[in-house]
Amino acid sequence: MERQDFVELMTPEGQSLLGGVDYESKTDVVKLVSKLRSEGHAPSLVAAVLTQAKLRHRARVKFGEFAERMLFTEPGLEQASRLLVAALHANRFRQAGIQKVADLGCGIGAESLAMASIDLEVSAFDIDELTAAVATYNLLPFENAAVELADVTQLDLSGFEGLFFDPARRELSGAARAQAVRKFDPASFSPNFEWVVAQCLKHVESDGRAAGIKVGPGHPHDGIPEQAEAQWVSIDGDLVELGLWFGAAARPGIKRSALLIDGAGRHEILSEQGEQQHAPLGQLEDFVYEPDNAVVRSHLIGELAKSLELHSFSPGIAYLTSAKKISSPWLKGYQILENLPFDRKKLKARLRELNIGVLEIKKRGADIVPEQLRKELAPKGTESATLVVTRVGEAHRVLICQPISL
Repeated sequence: MERQDFVELMTPEGQSLLGGVDYESKTDVVKLVSKLRSEGHAPSLVAAVLTQAKLRHRARVKFGEFAERMLFTEPGLEQASRLLVAALHANRFRQAGIQKVADLGCGIGAESLAMASIDLEVSAFDIDELTAAVATYNLLPFENAAVELADVTQLDLSGFEGLFFDPARRELSGAARAQAVRKFDPASFSPNFEWVVAQCLKHVESDGRAAGIKVGPGHPHDGIPEQAEAQWVSIDGDLVELGLWFGAAARPGIKRSALLIDGAGRHEILSEQGEQQHAPLGQLEDFVYEPDNAVVRSHLIGELAKSLELHSFSPGIAYLTSAKKISSPWLKGYQILENLPFDRKKLKARLRELNIGVLEIKKRGADIVPEQLRKELAPKGTESATLVVTRVGEAHRVLICQPISL
């Protein structure tokens, strides 16, 4: 979205048109555009409305029904927390007894929306004019939330009890700046990650103050400050973020945690140690288990293995195994039918013998591309199976498996 698009959307005609467009994934876009143009709407307004309708449709995954009254930018939606996760952030500050929070790098306002909805006083800041305008629109229902256009590195933050940073990790590129490109180097975040950490540590020197930073779940472990509680969050198996918490927002004695939220509720693994605890090594048994990515990224596989009496079968490979069927929300389980050397020609022949045509391919510790391997194997048949291409001990193996119900 460009500045002029926002201006047009703010007109009475733009608001009325946006509220009346019913867009779904199966919508005939050409027909819809023709209809709106035939009604006399300007091409630029039609394009802006249709773009927002598409973004609102995509945003339902993160914001549910709230998406229908919000505005979005492409990178803002990509980086925005799901409303459920933003609520977790807001609750950290509420449980710490914090009332006045600065949302620094607020984006489209997801965190501020969650904080304001539980009656925290929120001051939201963003350096991008259009993004700040979108956040202002999204926060209009809340009198306890205000948005300012500002460079957060130039602000006096001493007047706030809580600080929340979501440094920009995407920038637009390509034709019409339409593609959001993710940044992986913390030094390229905006604002710079080291500066953000320094502000958090400085802020929590005063008793009772709190700070938090949201970063991508792949953030390097050696970039996690010693003073922070690090929490990896998974929603229904989708690893969405790493949260770093300081001061009153951090839980005493907790260095790392993995949080899984699914239809059955909340599940969490906690560790008082920052160092990785490895799962015990042993022989491959009858069942192989794939841990949730929150466990993998948090390096808490050792704790999970110990609690469920599981073990690994190859150093550095994030699979676990057992002689019995294990039920856990943290695991996807597979019964091993055959354990074969990884030979593409022999594997293809064996799949034909087993009449396997529907094939799921998983890999760890193996230099393969699943989609490319599927083409090479060209499975044909009426049965289905899961292939796990991995190391067993030091040998490259392929496990022909069937998923188990847990």
